[in-house]
Amino acid sequence: MHFTLYSRSYCHLCDDMLAALLALQTATLRFTVDVVDVDADPALVARFDELVPVLFGDLGQPELCHYFLDEGAVRAYVGTQPVSN
Repeated sequence: MHFTLYSRSYCHLCDDMLAALLALQTATLRFTVDVVDVDADPALVARFDELVPVLFGDLGQPELCHYFLDEGAVRAYVGTQPVSN
């Protein structure tokens, strides 16, 4: 399972969301997270500027949350993902 977190380096909310997301990992719930710095790409700044942090599960679907981790949305997303062996 994989998440993408749109973030910026000087954002304490971004750090908080990443920490809260990583805290959800358990022995049975493992995932990876790509942290993407929006300031490295003008198109991402235009799209996400004041919304960061923004968390996605599937980049083809709507965001799971922004500003603060929505644990319910993340757990609901996790529940829709196929189980891998």
